[in-house]
Amino acid sequence: MKLLEERIRRDGVIKEGDILKVDSFLNHQIDPELIGAIAEEFHRKFAADDVTKILTIEASGIAIAIEVARVFGVPMVFAKKNQTKNIAGDVYTSKVVSYTHGRVYDVILSKSFLGPEDRVLVIDDFLANGAALNGLLEIISQSGAHLCGCGVAVEKGFQPGGAELRSKGIKLESLAIVESMDASTGDITFRAQD
Repeated sequence: MKLLEERIRRDGVIKEGDILKVDSFLNHQIDPELIGAIAEEFHRKFAADDVTKILTIEASGIAIAIEVARVFGVPMVFAKKNQTKNIAGDVYTSKVVSYTHGRVYDVILSKSFLGPEDRVLVIDDFLANGAALNGLLEIISQSGAHLCGCGVAVEKGFQPGGAELRSKGIKLESLAIVESMDASTGDITFRAQD
């Protein structure tokens, strides 16, 4: 998605340790026009999949996922990273290692919001090593729901997450795939896509 790539080139910040900060427009401060365009593109890519629910993980993917859900006309649900008093009853749970935060989370989702009748599209802002998406896929598996695919705004193509998911036969659509980036020069290269 050229619009997203251009925005990353213009406003993204590359940090040492293969960190790409897009927090000025994608996952801290949000550009609603860009999020709307991203949601429309995910709808174009998954419209034929009869999606009934959008799933993401707390917290950075929520803004994108809610707009995708609006475009699809279906509910959005997110897995929480902490048990709270207002989640009562049975839950699905999975462990997720956060690349950004360097810690392990027990992510949970109430069983009342996902079940075998659902056709799920997973949405997230970033894909690096694939831990968050794999945690959500585990939750989908526990629920018996059907996975339609995964949509990611930005994939780090030089890290293994995307290749591993694709090797499992999962439909993965990443709107911008970063092939390489250099913190010292600020250079960023994207994988060519159709």
